[in-house]
Amino acid sequence: MPIIAAVMVPHPPLIIPEVGKGEEKQVQKTIDAYDKAGRFISELKPDTIIVSSPHSVMYSDYFHISPGKKAKGSFSRFAAPQVSFEEEYDEELVKDLCERAEAIGFPAGILGERDASLDHGTMVPLHFIEKYYKDFRLVRVSLSGLSLSDNYRFGQLIQQSADHLGRRAVFVGSGDLSHKLQKYGPYGFDENGPVYDKRIMDVMSKADFGELFDFDELFLEKAAECGHRSFVIMAGALDGIRIIPEFLVHEDVTGVGYGICTYKADGEDENCCYLERHENRVRESLKEKMMKEDPYVSLARRTIETYVKEDRKLKVPEDLEEEMLKKKAGTFVSIHKEGMLRGCIGTIFPTTDCLAQEIINNAISACSRDPRFTEVREDELPYLEISVDVLSETEEVSSLEELDEKRYGVIVSNGYRQGVLLPDLEGVGSVKEQIAIARRKAGIDEDEDISIERFEVVRHG
Repeated sequence: MPIIAAVMVPHPPLIIPEVGKGEEKQVQKTIDAYDKAGRFISELKPDTIIVSSPHSVMYSDYFHISPGKKAKGSFSRFAAPQVSFEEEYDEELVKDLCERAEAIGFPAGILGERDASLDHGTMVPLHFIEKYYKDFRLVRVSLSGLSLSDNYRFGQLIQQSADHLGRRAVFVGSGDLSHKLQKYGPYGFDENGPVYDKRIMDVMSKADFGELFDFDELFLEKAAECGHRSFVIMAGALDGIRIIPEFLVHEDVTGVGYGICTYKADGEDENCCYLERHENRVRESLKEKMMKEDPYVSLARRTIETYVKEDRKLKVPEDLEEEMLKKKAGTFVSIHKEGMLRGCIGTIFPTTDCLAQEIINNAISACSRDPRFTEVREDELPYLEISVDVLSETEEVSSLEELDEKRYGVIVSNGYRQGVLLPDLEGVGSVKEQIAIARRKAGIDEDEDISIERFEVVRHG
């Protein structure tokens, strides 16, 4: 087996004695467990240690793999420059991983490095590992804002590269848990924080990695966690491998959750192919929804599938209902994958002769031209949820009392700068929040004057 073990660990610089200066003793249980995890790795004598870190360069639509022969780092940012590291990278594994990703069009590689220095999400684990073992090469990877499935799939690619090269590798999933566990903590308290910590430690202590997909994205955001995707990548690297888990510790005394578990590989097991099972469930669920899609959503889906599979624009079908062929209106086409936005492009005012053509144009743009995302891949098509919003004519408003974030979308303008926000969006709980988001989208500061227009939508899907 290429991945012979893994560990789930936090990365608070506080637990480095030169940084903590005595304050680290408040989380002594975490330090003791970290030492045990370091000894666990040293006994296995891996060729390569792979660290996934939330504090390496992170992109919403791309997995960054640190390039080069070596990397250095220190805790100078935390007033302890004397604690430093110089690590040799496993260049061969990085090269194989990049080639493997490129071959299937998966968004991962060595592009976009902003800082070659080791980050503390990598150095804290290395501090405890290198107390006991140093004869390894390092691979450092980032997380991505892509779906949990894509983060798991990235872990699978790492496993495949390690297997192809015959590496005995240990995966280190670096990540803190909720940052909102105590009122006195640095980030305050949110009721979702303790709920997240309880759920994630239950999942991780049992190594029941299939449940990692069941965490809602909005819930993760409210809990202010930083390690969930790191743990998902680790789970992907362990795909198809039977695991012997050991829970070591969970602490929340600083207001941030720290959890440590170790995982030892114990042979292959097809029951541990969690992504396959998850995607089967998603496909079956979406099949039922697709059967109930109305003509608006059905047209957007056909357009996207035709464009992605055949690289051509769908012609307006002749058998559509009369409104779609004769009415003119602005439309927005939104694409979601596993609850996360995957693309959204629209027109406030009609730009074509009919609704059908408007939907076709915006569907193509949503799947291929949204600057926030890479183009939709063919393998993603069965997992896409699509909605179409048809906009009414806009009308200017003179006060916020005329708005309702559930009923009306808004257009916020200052000169040529314009921000648009659809109504009834998840996570937008007030008119003021709606206006603030539209301002940010347009690059309009809070102290700048704005004009506001409102519109209603008919949402399909």
